[in-house]
Amino acid sequence: MAHVIWITGLSAVGKTSTAETVVEQLRASGEVAVMLDGDAVRDIVRDANTGHDRDSRIANAYRICRLAHFMAKQDFVVVVATMSLFHEIHQWNRDNLPGYFEVLIEAELETLRERDFKGVYGGVDGGEARNVVGVDLAVEFPAKPNLVLNNDRVTSDRSELAADLLKAFRATENILPHHQSARAGVGR
Repeated sequence: MAHVIWITGLSAVGKTSTAETVVEQLRASGEVAVMLDGDAVRDIVRDANTGHDRDSRIANAYRICRLAHFMAKQDFVVVVATMSLFHEIHQWNRDNLPGYFEVLIEAELETLRERDFKGVYGGVDGGEARNVVGVDLAVEFPAKPNLVLNNDRVTSDRSELAADLLKAFRATENILPHHQSARAGVGR
């Protein structure tokens, strides 16, 4: 049965590592699961016109939404790890993605700065970076995520977050709406 597990949160909150572990655990249980990572999609597409300003981030988020829709319609469980912190993206997903399960991972900004392996927050502090979500770009956290996980530890056990996520997902798996909409190619 097709589902999309959409994991969102600020940079360095643990989206990708949690998603990787969720995919591993789904596959170990016999599910056909695939992962879409926002940074990886951006790197693969290499669209020179898509930067990190708000409009570019929205365009890239819609790209990820459409890819998730395409894969889910082929009966994959699609696990997405992306910031995409815009209400219009969350609503599009709810309206169009089959078995949509939205997860917000949160942590204090101080913790994110401590585990900032990409140098995102340090770049802002040093004046080399701008358009950083949560610092100088507004954040639109999901209004009604299916699950909120706290990852406020500097070092975390990603298997623990993944287990909590999968437990909540499995509890709602059979009651989530399974949209049969063909609207993915319409609009954005």
